[in-house]
Amino acid sequence: MPSTSVSLPPVEGPPQPGGTMLKGQLPPRDKARAPIGGPERSLELPTKDTQVVAQALTPIPPARPRLERALSLDEKGWRRRRSQASQEGLEQDQGPLRSGPKAPARSSSPPCLSTSLQEIPKSHRAPGSPSSWGNCLSGMASTSLDLLHREPAVAVSTPRLASMLPPRPLPAVALSMSADSLRTASTGGPDHEDFRRRVQKKLVRAHSSLGPSWPRSPLACDSCSLHSARSTFSLLAPIRAKDVRSRSYLEGSLLASGALLGAEELARYFPDRSAAIFVATWNMQGQKELPGNLDELLLPAGADLAQDMYIIGVQEGCSDRREWEACLQETLGPHYVLLHSAAHGVLYLSVFLRRDLIWFCSEVESATVTTRIVSHIKTKGALGASFTFFGTSFLFITSHFTSGEGKVAERLQDYSRTIQTLALPKSVPDTNPYRSSPVDVTTRFDEVFWFGDFNFRLSSGRAAVEALLGQKPEVDTSALLEHDQLSREMRRGAVFKGFQEPAIHFLPSYKLDVGKDTYDSSSKQRTPSYTDRVVYRSRHKDDICPVRYSACTSIRTSDHRPVYGLFRVRVRPGRDNIPLAAGRFDRDLYLLGIRRRISKETQRQQPLKNQSSSAVCTIS
Repeated sequence: MPSTSVSLPPVEGPPQPGGTMLKGQLPPRDKARAPIGGPERSLELPTKDTQVVAQALTPIPPARPRLERALSLDEKGWRRRRSQASQEGLEQDQGPLRSGPKAPARSSSPPCLSTSLQEIPKSHRAPGSPSSWGNCLSGMASTSLDLLHREPAVAVSTPRLASMLPPRPLPAVALSMSADSLRTASTGGPDHEDFRRRVQKKLVRAHSSLGPSWPRSPLACDSCSLHSARSTFSLLAPIRAKDVRSRSYLEGSLLASGALLGAEELARYFPDRSAAIFVATWNMQGQKELPGNLDELLLPAGADLAQDMYIIGVQEGCSDRREWEACLQETLGPHYVLLHSAAHGVLYLSVFLRRDLIWFCSEVESATVTTRIVSHIKTKGALGASFTFFGTSFLFITSHFTSGEGKVAERLQDYSRTIQTLALPKSVPDTNPYRSSPVDVTTRFDEVFWFGDFNFRLSSGRAAVEALLGQKPEVDTSALLEHDQLSREMRRGAVFKGFQEPAIHFLPSYKLDVGKDTYDSSSKQRTPSYTDRVVYRSRHKDDICPVRYSACTSIRTSDHRPVYGLFRVRVRPGRDNIPLAAGRFDRDLYLLGIRRRISKETQRQQPLKNQSSSAVCTIS
């Protein structure tokens, strides 16, 4: 074989101990070294009789392959090519290296890595280890590519390829090995059983957070970590320890991080910052008999979803107020709790709230106003309750004004006395004191709902009203409201200044025969009228949006029909400087309502069990 002799400069200094060589030194050999890289690069080393010194030779480290392009590989195709490369590498270790034109044919790198892998220069291997560089490079490239293919997010922070090259392939590691890095390096690929089990667990934990804004859970990479007590599959949002340390429950600000009544908590429960409120008023006429079912009133068929708050005002209520509240609790069920209940004679006011929201309410304050001083039984007057929900203050007033068709002035006087005398709020701070008036209680709150038996009548007479009610197929309510005393006084600004009322599309709620759908058939022949009303006022424009305004015609135990309204109310974040209700509610009433629901369900299922059983067989 022809060879090319190269003159090497003389070597200065003795060889280094331990068999290592300095730059520019070659050890003397008896035989010529095997050719490397083909005839054009073969080197004939000097024999014992010839003194030739080699030139300085600096080995070039292999270039880092473009591993980021491996993400687009097909997994099965890359696995097949990798197995072929491993088999050829085994054959290469058993025999000498082949040179010449067959070297490119041995490469089984994928098409997307062919350019980067072919750019790696052929290194000069040390004597006695002809395939150490090949095995190291092949093992390292396959391991790194597997890491990139399996966990691309981790590959961003991995060290450079050159610093990760081991001198030889790592031995197999037992499954009980706790080091993730050694276990990953020793796996054979994505088809390894231990790898599949660990990666599936990582993916489940890494994506168990409630949203993209939450940081990656520390349990995603270490299932035994004690840095976080967060449950992997919990729907509760995590609470950071530093937020608990910095949170103030006595004083706060609108922009404070982690405020209990702040924007973060509000967005968690009300992403659109609006709450659903149900307001109802009913003159019970003092009847002891209560309706057997209040579903049509509290849960009307036209409303697909239950509301967040239920406020029910009663005039001339039944003698047993506790029984009335138990009926309300039984109808609403265990999702709602009685936040506050107040009474003024036979005026009752009940505030029910979803049990999830009781932590965001201030203390509920109530006050009363009596408009008929000489009466021993307080049947006429007003009852108000107020509280702050997040950063929005609410005022609910139920009233019973003076009765009589021609007593409009007395009713206006009842209204004036109420707004001037009702002493609210007491200890809960005003959310906007600069827009409050000391002579009008309705200006001291953001959202005000006033409902009750206002006793304003239709002034056109019984015959004219009956003629309009007799129109078919649909009654023109707008023609009836042209004679409504309340609408006329509101347009003049004499009553309910700044208040609005939803559009009325139902029949007059007064006066009907008990148990019937016919209007007053007694000798008095009272004119049907819209005496039961719900009006609202907002400190900020368009904060209250009426959704539905109607009367419940299925409840006939009184000469009045209950009237209710569904509203959407804007809620704003608040400060942590208000006296909170601390989750208080009527627990005894809550348990009583649940027991009644269970008892009724048991009674309902008992006849079904009796019908499905016989002496011969039982049908389950």
